[in-house]
Amino acid sequence: MRMKRVLVCEDEEVIRDFVVINLKRAGYEVVDVCCGEDCLQMFEKERGNFDIVLLDIMMPGIDGFTVCKRLREKSSTLGIIMLTAKSQEMDKVNGLMIGADDYITKPFAPSELTARVDAIYRRVCMSFMKNEKTTVLESGPFVLNLKSRTITKNGELIDLTQVEYQILEYFLNNKNTALDRASILTHIWGESYYGDDKIVDVNIRRIRMKIEDEPSNPRYIITIWGYGYKWNENG
Repeated sequence: MRMKRVLVCEDEEVIRDFVVINLKRAGYEVVDVCCGEDCLQMFEKERGNFDIVLLDIMMPGIDGFTVCKRLREKSSTLGIIMLTAKSQEMDKVNGLMIGADDYITKPFAPSELTARVDAIYRRVCMSFMKNEKTTVLESGPFVLNLKSRTITKNGELIDLTQVEYQILEYFLNNKNTALDRASILTHIWGESYYGDDKIVDVNIRRIRMKIEDEPSNPRYIITIWGYGYKWNENG
């Protein structure tokens, strides 16, 4: 059984200790650091041997956004959760746009913390699972490989995070079907997700930037105003 490893980067000692104690109680092996520089150094020292990184945004020195971007460049499967303050509404969007999988708003309860981390950990584990036979989903120029958990467009590999991959898999399994935000949220983040559906919109925006020829005029992921989104098979 693989050990569940989390790297916690938080400059406030009280919050860092609170996170570490509760994650250890939930069965995770936790390594904690107090700044962005130490986070990047620890990630390199451990050769990326972490499943999830919890990352505070506002830190002295290298901020959380920069650390998130650098970590995502090193790994598309790493789970990244941003720790934000209530006053940092736009920071949540910015964090998601540069590669974070989720965010938790301070202050948070132990149950919310473990539920969010557990959800991301399940997703990370899925990226290591291998099917007995290769199965693909195809739609127009796109080919989604369920074994390697990759997607190509006209034979070109598209660099996706695990969240982005799961959303596209959900769309390709429901072609030409209007999917409301709540169903996307539940399918990807789980029924116990504490956040709002804004995270769906941000991830859709990020995916469009990667797969659409004109992200501002999408052909494949169509917005159903006031409802959600639809994958257009004939884009």
